[in-house]
Amino acid sequence: MQMSVSPDVHHLGRPGGRIAFTDAGTGPLVVAVPGMGDLRSVYDGLAADLIVHGHRVVTTDVRGHGDSDTSFAEHGDAATAADLVALLESLGQPAVLIGNSFGGSAAVLAAADRPDLVRGLVLLSPFLREPASARRLRINRIVYRLLFARPWGVAFWTRYYAGPLHRGRRPADLDVHVAAITAALREPGRLAAFRQLAVQLDHAVVEPRLDAVHVPALIAVGALDPDYADPAAELAWMGERLAAQTLLVPEAAHYAHTQRPDVVLPAIAAFLDGLRDGAEWRSPRA
Repeated sequence: MQMSVSPDVHHLGRPGGRIAFTDAGTGPLVVAVPGMGDLRSVYDGLAADLIVHGHRVVTTDVRGHGDSDTSFAEHGDAATAADLVALLESLGQPAVLIGNSFGGSAAVLAAADRPDLVRGLVLLSPFLREPASARRLRINRIVYRLLFARPWGVAFWTRYYAGPLHRGRRPADLDVHVAAITAALREPGRLAAFRQLAVQLDHAVVEPRLDAVHVPALIAVGALDPDYADPAAELAWMGERLAAQTLLVPEAAHYAHTQRPDVVLPAIAAFLDGLRDGAEWRSPRA
């Protein structure tokens, strides 16, 4: 694997295409991966905060999104986890992984597969088990093929993103960010790649790997997140399974780090400070 570099964005070659990422700051490494239908710029505020606090921050676009290539045939939790592992190998040092939504699922798989490369996990509304039944998944795949098709697919996703997924407090720059998502999805091949991801997602691959994760973890979930039947109960289950610190964020849904940065960013900074200070925090299962 070789990395090519443009003026602002680096690209990591992977089987099937290239993954885009940016790299800024110095200090302990943090790698952040966004969720489905999102861009790495969703972490701009968090990255700026962490850089000021003395961290090197790498943010990546998932397959088919942002500045990553649309040529990939395989998408989802395991594929994204493999990309994270390859990225960490290329960067040459272990990192704390930050993942939102299915990006959190991928971060957990990467930690299970390569504990030598992952120092800790910050999971923002992750999926650590598949909430849908097998029958529901089959139905969802049919629905997603229709909902995320042209000419209405971009509009449908961005309305859902800016609406139910942002219940509670609205980030000041949400309209700007949604406009960037809209522009990106209108680029050739990107809506099709997004639809492929939506159709291929199955978080059932994550739960069997949870017992292999033995790194410190912080999990934050918005109290209004519509992706969970009961956000508080799901957070409690995830915290127990990973022996993790947990944070239920009021007035936030699926993007607590942008909706309530006043709550989430200090919690992440404190978690990272504990790791940087050499605290020997380990799961009771380690």
